[in-house]
Amino acid sequence: MKPIEIHDPVRAGVASGWRVLDASTLTRDETLAADVVIIGSGAGGGVTAEALAAVGLDVVLIEEGPLRTSSDFHMREAEAYPELYQESGARQTADKAITILQGRCVGGGTTVNWTSSFRTPDATLEQWQRVHGVTGLAKADLAPWFERMEARLGIAPWKVPPNENNDVLRRGAAALGIPTGAIRRNVKGCWNLGYCGMGCPINAKQSMLVSTIPAALANKARLITRARAWQVLHTQGRADGVVCQALDARGILATGKRLRVRTRHVVLAAGAIGSPAILLRSDVPDPHRLIGTRTFLHPTVVSAAEMPERVDGFAGAPQSIYSDHFLDTLPLAGPIGFKLGAPPIHPLLAAITLPGFGAEHAAWMRQLPYMQVVIALLRDGFHPESGGGTVRLRDDGSPLLDYSLSDYVWNGVRRALTVAAEIQFAAGAKAVLPAHEEAGRYTSFAQARQALAALPMQALHARVVSAHVMGGCRLGPDPRHSVVDLRGRMHHLENLSVFDGSLFPTSLGVNPQLSIYALVAKLAAGLARELQPARS
Repeated sequence: MKPIEIHDPVRAGVASGWRVLDASTLTRDETLAADVVIIGSGAGGGVTAEALAAVGLDVVLIEEGPLRTSSDFHMREAEAYPELYQESGARQTADKAITILQGRCVGGGTTVNWTSSFRTPDATLEQWQRVHGVTGLAKADLAPWFERMEARLGIAPWKVPPNENNDVLRRGAAALGIPTGAIRRNVKGCWNLGYCGMGCPINAKQSMLVSTIPAALANKARLITRARAWQVLHTQGRADGVVCQALDARGILATGKRLRVRTRHVVLAAGAIGSPAILLRSDVPDPHRLIGTRTFLHPTVVSAAEMPERVDGFAGAPQSIYSDHFLDTLPLAGPIGFKLGAPPIHPLLAAITLPGFGAEHAAWMRQLPYMQVVIALLRDGFHPESGGGTVRLRDDGSPLLDYSLSDYVWNGVRRALTVAAEIQFAAGAKAVLPAHEEAGRYTSFAQARQALAALPMQALHARVVSAHVMGGCRLGPDPRHSVVDLRGRMHHLENLSVFDGSLFPTSLGVNPQLSIYALVAKLAAGLARELQPARS
């Protein structure tokens, strides 16, 4: 049979003359000029680049990672994590207790996420207005921007039946009377391969890599890869450029070459760890020491189950079923709520997440085709005892996230793992293994519940992960309590905007990509109106 040929629109675009520079090839320092420089090419940067280039602005888009396209995506974890993720997928909080998966490539997290698309919950938006004074971002204000981005990126209900990994969650929840829903996905022509986290090899996922960035490049934007934005340049209270370090071909070490971009306006879209870090390195005005504070994750806990029939959780749409029951039924000021879902189960990711060592760990890995996993994403930031973390700098200037979990959050971890185990047993699990260093193989829910009630819930005991980072440059009307104003402009430095998930005053309670798309589309449209060239 003749192999199917997949058209690679990005490689075709580069061949046609898109302006793309790999900074690892620089042999000397370079200085460029542009109307706008955008740091980061993920959800925020990609949306902004398209909006600004469309009105005729000269845009330079800076990305620390490489340009990798569908031709490079081979559905292999050993290739994908070093190539496409921050710190090869091993980024951790300062105490090593939480592993954080973040994209580091053109398209950022949108290139490697699992396609789950949720609008910002009404309760979150109401909390922002009531507690943080955020106006203009109510449900009705954002609705047209959600609609616009959903249409732009093919976000729609996924009508294919869920894979067994997700269907176990649905069946177990149904047996307990817990409502579930189907997840909308940003895909077109998806083949249901299941390897979204390693980059889509058929360009079905409507990431920034295949949507907004090609549109911006077609409108004469410039893309610079393997360039680490180091500092925002500013004089007399105004941002006027960016200085970047060129990285080597592996994207790890600085080559010693510098790239400067002089500009009318700087947009930070480097994510909720990257954007605060750049501001901290830049010594920008921060009279109330807010930059990097109230940085939020969705601390996520994991429960694995051995099922009697094959699950093959590595095949099929990675996430298609969810439950918000334990968000919707718990008041924001009460016990911490959590969202339930099912992640893809690939060998490497499973191996580094499962607890235990030696024979015990190997025994579970041998059961990989029969393994089912439930995750619970905890909604942090809505209670005085869940204040998130703080981005700070190491001695070499690289970012580090301090993130201590309080007893309030650990109580939620215990409840979430107990609920997950109950759902798995209700769906017919033979055994359940919570991701906790002292957990065992439990063969009944009664046994699991008793054990979980006694296990120590603390850092480096319960396994905690996260793929969602938010906050650190929160928006609000009062410069005493926020980094940027309601337009996304920095309070204490002109000509600088922050357009990414670091704007959020709290975590969301849902996967953040669609919220970033909609909010940034709104803010970028305002910036485009202000900066666009006069028409003759």
